[in-house]
Amino acid sequence: MLKFELNGEEYIELYKLLKALQIADSGAMAKALVEAGKVIRNGQPESRKRAKIREGETIEVMGQTIQVV
Repeated sequence: MLKFELNGEEYIELYKLLKALQIADSGAMAKALVEAGKVIRNGQPESRKRAKIREGETIEVMGQTIQVV
């Protein structure tokens, strides 16, 4: 499981999270993953590229699980 720290921020947009953790090589690739339905947020499919991901949420994508802390 990967952990991502918000470091005092209220949230991070979903595509930026995927890019920051190098799951996607670029913002365009991150957006394509979301559009293709490859991202699960807290057990539910997430189709919004700019979804605001907050502390305590779990994201699953490409066999990786991300815990936002």
